[in-house]
Amino acid sequence: MTIKVAVVGATGRMGKLALDLIDSAQDLSLHASLNSRSALAELDGADMIFDVTRLEVSQQVVDYAVAAGIPVVVGTSGWSAAKLSTLEAEIARTGSTVVIVPNFSIGSMLATRFAAEAAKFFSTIEIVEAHHAHKVDSPSGTAIRTAELIAAARGEVPLITGVGQIARGEIVAGIPIHSLRLSGVSAKQEVILGGESEVLTISHEVSSVVSYSAGILAAIRFASANKGLFVGLESVVA
Repeated sequence: MTIKVAVVGATGRMGKLALDLIDSAQDLSLHASLNSRSALAELDGADMIFDVTRLEVSQQVVDYAVAAGIPVVVGTSGWSAAKLSTLEAEIARTGSTVVIVPNFSIGSMLATRFAAEAAKFFSTIEIVEAHHAHKVDSPSGTAIRTAELIAAARGEVPLITGVGQIARGEIVAGIPIHSLRLSGVSAKQEVILGGESEVLTISHEVSSVVSYSAGILAAIRFASANKGLFVGLESVVA
């Protein structure tokens, strides 16, 4: 059976990659490709929605998908714990499917997992993330997700200094995050953990969006066969 996929945000870097992946996959076909001028009604009849837009648009897409009973995979940044809590209640009521993946890279998923495990043994932790100059949001969804998972693994807020100082980065779940937006960069994240006379750095970098291919395909196929709210690539491939 072929899965008919509608891509929202089809003109962006990730949207174009999704179109190429759908075209190459024997079990997927393109239902519609939506840009900023498209009406959400074009989603009707799709078996699956793949959303890579901005948060304000993504929320509208997800609301539409949940109401229509169409599974949706979200690669858009900015879905906070509070927004996910509200969404989870709506999904429980409707029995729909939403898969939210801040980063489709297998390597990034593993680096975040390693950082969360290492965080149990270090007293100070900071994150430095860099993306291409045209990425509009900061911190990245990956960095926010990493900070939240680190805090959950520790069971407490790490000891930090300089709270309220602008140069110390944005504090997320007790972890300072420093965001760089540079030409020549695709995506890179370092989690730096400091302990007694030692520093551990867990680093991951991608050179192009092609690195997200396996994760995108896995998320689309997973969403077509499961019900509920799922967050993170680890919920798809683990």
